Amino acid sequence: MFFFEQTFQTVLNGIDAAGGPMGAITNIANAILLLCALFAVYEAYARGGDARMIGIAAAKFLILGLIVSNYSTIFRNVNGAFNQVAATISPNDWANNWMLQVNQYFNGLGNTNWFNLVVSSIVALVSVLVQLVAAVVFPIALLIFTILYCLYGAVLYTVGPMVLALYPAFGVGQLARSYLVNVFVFHAWGIVYALFSVLLTAINAQSLGAMLAANSLGGWFQGATGALLMSLASILFAVMVALIPFLARRIVTGEIGSSMMTVVHTVSTALGAVKGIPITKK
Repeated sequence: MFFFEQTFQTVLNGIDAAGGPMGAITNIANAILLLCALFAVYEAYARGGDARMIGIAAAKFLILGLIVSNYSTIFRNVNGAFNQVAATISPNDWANNWMLQVNQYFNGLGNTNWFNLVVSSIVALVSVLVQLVAAVVFPIALLIFTILYCLYGAVLYTVGPMVLALYPAFGVGQLARSYLVNVFVFHAWGIVYALFSVLLTAINAQSLGAMLAANSLGGWFQGATGALLMSLASILFAVMVALIPFLARRIVTGEIGSSMMTVVHTVSTALGAVKGIPITKK
């Protein structure tokens, strides 16, 4: 389990602790569900006592009543299933491991080497500043990602019963459908994170030692010094972490697929136009 997933489990335990809000939220959700059920019965009666409509409404409210009553267990099971999928894709927490390696790298320099770099030349001073930026940007990006992940999940967890209770209601059921989409987007964060880990493993970029030995980041930044290579990799990884929420939403909503189809269509049109150009032979 990744670090941000462990942190989220701590948040869930705090919400479910004694005196937590979930008991009151579940009671409100049951009341909303009961009102929606009464409205569904009234609507069926207004339409001439449609027995089929009453039966469908009864089945919906029975299923949702079971979901609301066991909401905490269901949400945790769904979250655990997605976490297991992410752990199966990549069992290693690449961001946390990289931060530890960078910390060891800076500790290995020592205070004396840092002072010598600062006072030696302007170029060395710029190199030190780049390293400091990399050392600060990546931990902050990972911290912000963890906080947003926990906040996003906590909001979905706490409002879930009330929103799901509105699913059978006429006119406001779209809120529940949007909630389900957001649940999948939230859990896709961990899967995208794991896929990034696989990508970095494929280009041998998870190990700082291997990267410095190869003097490149998967063939990029060749010729850079070890400190500059580490700094550029840290900044690149920070950007990757920041892109995870946007990629997860586009994957779940299908925007990436439509974008790829648009690109393919554009390329096909361009190729067709090129083939249609007459070639004059001299």
